Amino acid sequence: MFTTHGAELVWASSETETAFFNGTTEFPPTVITTAEPESSKSCGEQQTLDLDLTKTVIIGMMLSTITAVTVMGNTLVVIAVCVVKKLRQPSNYLLVSLAIADLSVAVAVMPFVIVTDLTGVWLFGEVFCNIFIGMDVMCCTASIMTLCVISVDRYLGITRPLTYPARQNGQLMAKMIVGVWLVSASITLPPFCGWAQNINTAGVCLISQDVGYTLYSTAVAFYIPMVVMLFMYYKIFKAARKSGAKHHFTALPPIQMACPDPALATVEGLCMHGMKNGAATEEFSTLSCLLNRERRSSSIFRREQKAATTLGVIMGVFSVCWLPFFLFTTARPFICGLLCSCAPVWLERVLLWLGYTNSLMNPFIYAFFNRDLRSTYKDLLRCRYRNINRRLSAMGVHEALKL
Repeated sequence: MFTTHGAELVWASSETETAFFNGTTEFPPTVITTAEPESSKSCGEQQTLDLDLTKTVIIGMMLSTITAVTVMGNTLVVIAVCVVKKLRQPSNYLLVSLAIADLSVAVAVMPFVIVTDLTGVWLFGEVFCNIFIGMDVMCCTASIMTLCVISVDRYLGITRPLTYPARQNGQLMAKMIVGVWLVSASITLPPFCGWAQNINTAGVCLISQDVGYTLYSTAVAFYIPMVVMLFMYYKIFKAARKSGAKHHFTALPPIQMACPDPALATVEGLCMHGMKNGAATEEFSTLSCLLNRERRSSSIFRREQKAATTLGVIMGVFSVCWLPFFLFTTARPFICGLLCSCAPVWLERVLLWLGYTNSLMNPFIYAFFNRDLRSTYKDLLRCRYRNINRRLSAMGVHEALKL
């Protein structure tokens, strides 16, 4: 995404020499040269990774493993939400959109990048180059922006638990998802509309290095979503701390009730036959109200803490994966200008694949923090398709009884 996919384009140059013979000017034939001064290289000319056969096989296996695991993880998310009734909630539609974006990166982008990195040249033609760059930019941007929308969704679900779920319906989520993909497409379309043309010549497939387009694309695709996610994480973390300070889970006052028969006494100190008199009934009602209040407070507090932890992990992984690449991409036109050799090619490829790794991590992060997703993954991997919904319902009832 936003990087070079290709290598070693040999640029031809023509020189016109003027010779004066007998007062006449003679123009000799154009001379084609394949060597130019180092200072005159263009962005189309790119170094190649100097790999022997062993390194090529090892790197190819590593990159192929990343691609295969990304396909598997995101496919599990789509199947889980579509099959399991309990997961078929409007808020999880965003997870499906994220999984589809990451799955598209793994299927439509990563294989071509692997071939290009290992061979050192773009082998798929000039026409497909523009299509490939468009898919790369759109899918990666959709993945990043869906993460941003998920953070907003979680924030509203925590801070407005009574009003937000009423508006959280399938149509609202569908509009949000369509908006994400339209904004992603807005970054893809400019090179097709005459602004900031991509470089697609024999052996080279490179996204436009136009400074204005670079600033626009990186801001919309990464910097603005990252700022929104940081703000949402701050607000959720602040709400969790405020909730922790407000909800003091103090011990309940002891209820003194004498039991003439020790066999009738319960663990809580209540006397079974004492329920028949009015005083005991009133105290039991008070105890029940206190227990329900503490249970609700504890549930809200745990939900806010879980949301803060989940979003914190997502933000950490997202920043580690994509921030180095976008800093490099933004700075390159200003530092290198038309020169692409000012940074080692291996550094560019490592940063690119580090960003792609975010698509691998997303399904496993959400499964780690979501018991239902995690349980569904296990059932699907073990081919236990029957009664998945019944098992999840039973687990939910069991967890509720433990509260």
